[in-house]
Amino acid sequence: MKIQLYKPCWGHLRLFALVFFIACKGQVEEKTTEHEYTNALISETSPYLLQHAHNPVDWRPWSEEALEDAKKEDKLLLISIGYSSCHWCHVMEEETFEDEEVAALMNENFVSIKIDREERPDIDHIYQTFVQLIDQNSGWPLNIIALPNGKPLYGGTYHTKKQWSEVLAKIHQLYKDSPEKANEYADMVATGVQEANIVSPQNDTKGISPDLLAEAVDIWRANWDFEWGGDKGPEKFMLPINLTFLLDYALLTGDEQAKAHVKNTLDKIALGGVYDHVGGGFFRYSTDGQWKVPHFEKMLYDNAQLLSLYAKAYQVFKDPDYYKVVLETIEFLEREMYNGEGGFYAAIDADSEGEEGKFYVWKADELKDILQDDFRLFSEYYNIRPETVWENDNYVLYKEVENVDFAKSNNVSESDMANAGSRWKKSLLDQRMTRVRPSIDDKIITSWNALLINGYLDAHKAFGNTEFLDKAKEIFGYLRQNNYQEKELVHAFKKGSKRNTGFVEDYAFVIDAALSLYGVTLEEVYLDFAYELQETAQKDFFDQASKMFHFNKGHELISRIIKTNDGVLPSPNAIMAGNLLKLGHIGYDLELIEGSEVMLANMAGVMQTDLAGFAKWGQLSMAFTHPYFEVAVVGDQALSLVTAFNENYIPNAIVVGSAEPSNLPLFKDRFDEESTFIYVCQNSTCKLPVKTVAEAIDQMANF
Repeated sequence: MKIQLYKPCWGHLRLFALVFFIACKGQVEEKTTEHEYTNALISETSPYLLQHAHNPVDWRPWSEEALEDAKKEDKLLLISIGYSSCHWCHVMEEETFEDEEVAALMNENFVSIKIDREERPDIDHIYQTFVQLIDQNSGWPLNIIALPNGKPLYGGTYHTKKQWSEVLAKIHQLYKDSPEKANEYADMVATGVQEANIVSPQNDTKGISPDLLAEAVDIWRANWDFEWGGDKGPEKFMLPINLTFLLDYALLTGDEQAKAHVKNTLDKIALGGVYDHVGGGFFRYSTDGQWKVPHFEKMLYDNAQLLSLYAKAYQVFKDPDYYKVVLETIEFLEREMYNGEGGFYAAIDADSEGEEGKFYVWKADELKDILQDDFRLFSEYYNIRPETVWENDNYVLYKEVENVDFAKSNNVSESDMANAGSRWKKSLLDQRMTRVRPSIDDKIITSWNALLINGYLDAHKAFGNTEFLDKAKEIFGYLRQNNYQEKELVHAFKKGSKRNTGFVEDYAFVIDAALSLYGVTLEEVYLDFAYELQETAQKDFFDQASKMFHFNKGHELISRIIKTNDGVLPSPNAIMAGNLLKLGHIGYDLELIEGSEVMLANMAGVMQTDLAGFAKWGQLSMAFTHPYFEVAVVGDQALSLVTAFNENYIPNAIVVGSAEPSNLPLFKDRFDEESTFIYVCQNSTCKLPVKTVAEAIDQMANF
């Protein structure tokens, strides 16, 4: 392996790779249960870090002390980032980091640091940006070799033992022989990472228009998979942010093709193996283009967002299968991810007993023993046949047709089909629960739990179930008690853990959840908390130059981060801009609304060319390109009318109410002791008050 230094070309922020490596996938080895070694990670509480606590590598957690030691000893930093449910993180640990020869190389020449990317998404983002600049591909495990000051020299994902050993030896030798070149290169790399996080402010707030949005959707439309749903590609990701935008866009513009694409995608996901037909809930993504075989980890943020999406879609399409998906996903979350005190765990591993998906897949003989006479119909329903076998004679359950169509083609009544499905599910779930369970990452992550609050609230709006509202309030109470210390949010909580300062995503998502709770309950305690958090976020994260928000509060890393694009989570800056818009309308604060519009204007260019990566901004833009309504319900029956109004899914509307006199601008001087009125307003112009939801919706349609 030859290592060369290249001068980077910054024209497109692309950086040539320092070294070339080939990432290939290896086989999982049996993991030893003996603990011959113990390193500093044993004192951590992160499940991912604890997984590496008995490696022969002298791992340390990220700390100022570790960085200072690297400087004192003039050793390169080896920064390895992953998360507890990451399959290939496990593979690399077993093949490479448990190997004594590799460990000896690492211990002699490097200060090795392990990072849980769910605890420190800021560090992960910095080094993911570096790898994307040099290689355009990144992921986990992420392995970085950096100077003692944290500026990176090398980055890559999964390595075999041989590849990793070669990288270690050659990078160490390069730094030893040519420290000046290494420092020069790292300085240029750090500059590239910094430039990648610069947002150039735009003074023209008129850059977002209906035409621009339509053009951006058409560019994206060319990549839609009209047969299987989602975007084209060899793998499928659910991406609830994208589908929610397209649903809103279709409703506001009348784009029937976009609406049909959303419906088809949701149907195909619910039929496919990415949905857990036995236990409920969603796996991470599909490893094929037909949603059939998933990557088996289960993440809280996926399930939280998909709860919201399917609940909203039910309001639009009235598909009973969506109701079933929501109920089963909630059952899964409360059965397997609830901590019993109000918080929900971060993730469930893809692996158990050293095999990916072992907890979830089935062998044909096992199914025959469990289902007996039901096996024939079951095998037709879930495609158990030789040509669909996955790995090691295992089957992943997935469906190809809806229940109604299957019942007709198999001459079975719909009620008998429903009864059979319930019977099968119970039998298989009982059997599954006797298996060795995959490990659970039991951190309570603030931002992810905030997403789940909205998931429960959207389910409550769609189905009227007050238990969902109660659960949303319970999660919020848990976060206030455990994840909010000295008037600041912490990113994650676990008993006995170090409480890292919260990131802007925590503030953005919790403010959004608090505003949603306020809108549903009418309780101003939630609104007051939203204002309190917004004030803190403005003080700690706001970037005056760009009018955007930094991801992290401090300056300890090689660059400040301004995260604008969506990933598996929506852009925290887009959520924050949406919060400013809502708070501005609630309080008639034009300065907040203008702040939201300025942030949006900064994103006009990237939205036009890559709307799929900036869909949350696209959703926000419709508040400025299409009618945006304030619906204020005032009177002693306000709560029941708000609840009835929320049964309808209406994008581009903020619905709030007050059952008592209030000085908030939307309610001031509008309370009537004799009647409850609904005020439909737009741009501070209101229609005459009405008394029924139907009348209010009619006013919105003919404003």
